[in-house]
Amino acid sequence: MEVQFKDAVLEKVEADANFNGGLSKAIVKAFRKRMQQIRSAADERLFYALKSLHFEKLEGDRKHQHSMMLNDQWRLIVKFEGESPNKIVVIVEITDYH
Repeated sequence: MEVQFKDAVLEKVEADANFNGGLSKAIVKAFRKRMQQIRSAADERLFYALKSLHFEKLEGDRKHQHSMMLNDQWRLIVKFEGESPNKIVVIVEITDYH
């Protein structure tokens, strides 16, 4: 899938092996792994199929966004723009769910 970043810091975390954006090593490693999965996916159906991601649509004022697990505490928030097969994943933020 094509990827865009709402946050330039997260774009740099993915691209620069020496930059952590203030995140722990474990979160950076999990984020980079998720980014590989996102980039290799044909569409978001893969995310639903991978139960370990806990991929879910959010509610309320975030109803246009989805989350996937990085670890027990941290989630990657994404949203989708466009229509298949040209759908774009926008990486919104990494957030603490506790």
